[in-house]
Amino acid sequence: MPNTKPMLSKLLATACIFGFSTVLWAQPIVIEGAVPNETTKQEILNKAYMTYGQENVVDKIQVRAVTAPNGWGNSVSQMINDDLKKVKQGKLSVRGTQVDLSGKMSNQNDIQPTTTKFQSLVAAPYRFNAQLSVNQAEQAIIDAALRNRIIEFESGSAILATSGVQILDEMAVALNRVGGKKVRIIGHTDSSGNPENNLSLSQERANAVKNYLIGKNINAATLTAEGMGANKPVADNTTPEGRKKNRRIEFEVL
Repeated sequence: MPNTKPMLSKLLATACIFGFSTVLWAQPIVIEGAVPNETTKQEILNKAYMTYGQENVVDKIQVRAVTAPNGWGNSVSQMINDDLKKVKQGKLSVRGTQVDLSGKMSNQNDIQPTTTKFQSLVAAPYRFNAQLSVNQAEQAIIDAALRNRIIEFESGSAILATSGVQILDEMAVALNRVGGKKVRIIGHTDSSGNPENNLSLSQERANAVKNYLIGKNINAATLTAEGMGANKPVADNTTPEGRKKNRRIEFEVL
């Protein structure tokens, strides 16, 4: 096997591992290991900069006299993509032709599609192994508090309705039970109206939920808010019932 070990990983990673974290860029993305030439190093770094932002990437790659298969740098850089950002507390390790991906995901339903996506990127002679799991215990507590209910707002605004406030009071209790875990609040809309306005409204509503929970003494450092607009529907937008289901707030344990 070639003596080439670049990688992506979190700061707690061991030597020669490329690890990563997607939680609010709270920790830098450290890329370390040995590559055969400067061109390969820049190829990998440029893709990491595009994916995570240059300000969030720490370069610890060394150029040394190591042997790598043809196209090795391109094969590695293909695996640094937006799907990689879905994995938390993770590690992508590339040792010669062996590719290992491990970490946590927020949604059980994302594990198989993510694994399949990376398998499709790994062609012979490379071998791929994934060990992905979900933050089951903490996410279950949050899901139980929400109980598939819709956090409602006044029509066309980010002002919480009375029913929405009641749900968030219960959510505050649940968030205290998950022991300070970071949680992303995600706002969604239906597809009615202007897409840009929907995106803005979803962000405003996610922010409103975040601010309400902070007012209930939830640590602001554990909460982030993101608006998705109508980009991720869970029901048919052509029916009133479907549109109502799509106008929702989700909570994702990171």
